[in-house]
Amino acid sequence: MSAASCLLNEDQFLCSICLDVFTDPVTIPCGHNFCKNCITEHWNSNALCRCPNCSKVFSTRPELLVNTFISEMAAQFRASAQQEASSSSSEQQAATPLDVPCDICTGTKLKALKSCLVCLESYCDTHLEPHLTKAGLKRHELIDPVENLEGRICPKHDKPLELFCQTDQMCVCMLCTISDHKTHAVVPLKEEYKVKKAKLGKTEAEVQQMIKKRKLKIQEMRRSVELSNEGADRETADGVQVFTALKESVERSQAELINTVKQKQRETEKRAKGFIKELEQEISELEKRSIEVKQLSQSEDHHHLLQNFQYIKAALPTTDWTEISVRPPSYEGTVVKAVNQLEEKLSEQMKKLLAEAKLKKFQRYAVDVTLDPDTAHDSLILSYDGKKVHCGELTKNLPNYRERFDKCPNVLSEQSFSSGRLYYEVQVKGKTAWDLGVATESINRKGNITLRPQNGSWAIILRNDDEYYACAGPSVRLSLKSRPEKMGVFVDYEEGLVSFYDVDTSALIYSFTGCSFTEELYSLFGPCTNDGGKNSSPLIISTSPSPKSALSLVAVPSGSLQPLTGTPFKTPSNFLFSPLSLSSN
Repeated sequence: MSAASCLLNEDQFLCSICLDVFTDPVTIPCGHNFCKNCITEHWNSNALCRCPNCSKVFSTRPELLVNTFISEMAAQFRASAQQEASSSSSEQQAATPLDVPCDICTGTKLKALKSCLVCLESYCDTHLEPHLTKAGLKRHELIDPVENLEGRICPKHDKPLELFCQTDQMCVCMLCTISDHKTHAVVPLKEEYKVKKAKLGKTEAEVQQMIKKRKLKIQEMRRSVELSNEGADRETADGVQVFTALKESVERSQAELINTVKQKQRETEKRAKGFIKELEQEISELEKRSIEVKQLSQSEDHHHLLQNFQYIKAALPTTDWTEISVRPPSYEGTVVKAVNQLEEKLSEQMKKLLAEAKLKKFQRYAVDVTLDPDTAHDSLILSYDGKKVHCGELTKNLPNYRERFDKCPNVLSEQSFSSGRLYYEVQVKGKTAWDLGVATESINRKGNITLRPQNGSWAIILRNDDEYYACAGPSVRLSLKSRPEKMGVFVDYEEGLVSFYDVDTSALIYSFTGCSFTEELYSLFGPCTNDGGKNSSPLIISTSPSPKSALSLVAVPSGSLQPLTGTPFKTPSNFLFSPLSLSSN
């Protein structure tokens, strides 16, 4: 019997009326088999006793005889089918604590494949089949398995939460729209899902941009630490050179200098590390948030996405790092302070070594400066390369540009700067009068001009061959030990410092301190009048280090010196130039 049953298939044990495995199978006179209840109800509902299979009509209702053979075979088939179903269920994956379990399974709960929003139950593969095959259940809405399906039912109306109230930002049911949310803007859950999912995409982009900015800020801060270390190394080397020349008498000052520099270095590095650590923590949090955003944006669960959307937005870091930076400390004056603490026995050699080291340090900030012919008084003659200027005997009829000086024989540089430090040198040899300094862009260029800080200029001048003045408003008469032939000009924009040096002796001539710069600054040059040939020598801007090497010394993060800006060098036709002026110089 068992071997024979293996040759039979499911169709041989199905009733042709109910299309299910025989239950109490009976045989009618024509030889066809049916479930007892099926054939009885069929004949009860029809006037004729007709066979559903062959349509043979019986004049009287036949006696229904139990088909023992078919009954036994159907029982065995049903038992075999149940055994296979049980075996199939055992092969399915059992639900873990992280999975949604099947609500129908008894005993071991299998992993649910889908959840039904109508039945409010989750089903494994076996128990899901009716929802896939039966017409009435096919209309139910299936979603990926989720827990707490009751939370998707309106607690007030016991209806599915299939709508979204944009006014109150919450999920509602159909009955809510005619009661509590009657006048509110309500859209289908799927429609709002699409809107929020699009916003999550933008949020993800914002998170990635925030991560990028913070990584760039870390790079900037690390570069600041590097520059701080480089500055500390240079300052330490200069200090060691000075104090070594004075041997044991300056050892205490040397130690103090190094300690001061190292302290600034450590403070800068400590501050940067603190910011970097905070940034790295924010990046870590943002990366976690990015994963959450990606996971949420990939979810097909409308309710889950909308419920968690506000949490994702609210949990983002709010620190604005745009204005936060670590600026390398200024080591300017460290050596000077140390020297001032030395005992009276320090010799003139000490002062000379100090001055040379200081000027050498300033020369690291050397920049290339050229003259702007559009600002030059019409009596001035500029060289082709924009490096020389002197006053001619005659004035020329030139366009009276707004930028041009029309009374005082002055000219400004093409380049301007509004941050950081710069240094340049000007040869003044052979002149009996000159003006040198820096000026703001708004300095008055028309009529007679008085040079002083209140008028937007910081300059020193030479008059009558040996009278030097600092135009401090009022002017300060300067007493110099020797006649400078080359002047060095150093400017620190943030520190508000403008210093003038005798390059040959490394001596400081004068410093404007405590200046408050709010505009772009330009270099100011005034060769003064020719004075009948007595003052015909030109002011000559010395050749500076190549722009690349100069900028490599000063190009530091935001807030520090930037490459000089200005209009491109003018073409020869724009210059006040003649071959005679070159030959005479």
